Amino acid sequence: MSFTQSERIPTTPTLPTGETVATYGTYLQAQKAVELLAEREFPVRAVTIVGTDLRMVERVLRRLSYPSAALGGFLSGAWFGLFVGLLLTFFSSGGAGVMLPAVLFGGAFGLLFSVIGYSFTRGRRDFASSSQIVAASYAVLCQEEHAHKARNLLAETGGVVSGWPDRAPQPAAPQQTPPQPPAPPQQTSPAGPPQQTPPQQTPPQQMPPAGPPGPPPAV
Repeated sequence: MSFTQSERIPTTPTLPTGETVATYGTYLQAQKAVELLAEREFPVRAVTIVGTDLRMVERVLRRLSYPSAALGGFLSGAWFGLFVGLLLTFFSSGGAGVMLPAVLFGGAFGLLFSVIGYSFTRGRRDFASSSQIVAASYAVLCQEEHAHKARNLLAETGGVVSGWPDRAPQPAAPQQTPPQPPAPPQQTSPAGPPQQTPPQQTPPQQMPPAGPPGPPPAV
């Protein structure tokens, strides 16, 4: 079965499919891995490089000033003038005589436009920089029918990821403690006014029994 270019690259943004056979920290390592697969007659159309955790990195090159802006504009304009001069030498009878004027005119226009552009942005962006999109890691994906072969070929480069899913560790079963008997409920007296204790009654003292009456006194 033959694949066309439209079938290989989808027209709409689509996530790639396949198994992750290797992961690398830099793009150069992932590129060397794909080059190794190509040297070993591997069907590289089944391989995809995916960068994860993308970051935009802007590296500052130099500080801008009027002299540096003028020099950069003159050099870029001179390159464009050189290209125009080469075209004129093929279609004009002047030959190489138009080469130098084309370079000078191109450099002059480049210098003028660069100085004018810098004057508008002065104080807001006084430096030149270069921006790149960098990923934290790069994964090499391969279709399932070729994934095992790709892992065997990339074993010498390192970074190979196993195709078997790692088993998650089972949590230890909690130890069950024997149930404790419920504690007896504590009796609490309802809140209320303090109770008065009744006074203790002393038993009455017993008098000795009276004897028989004696003789009446003599007169």
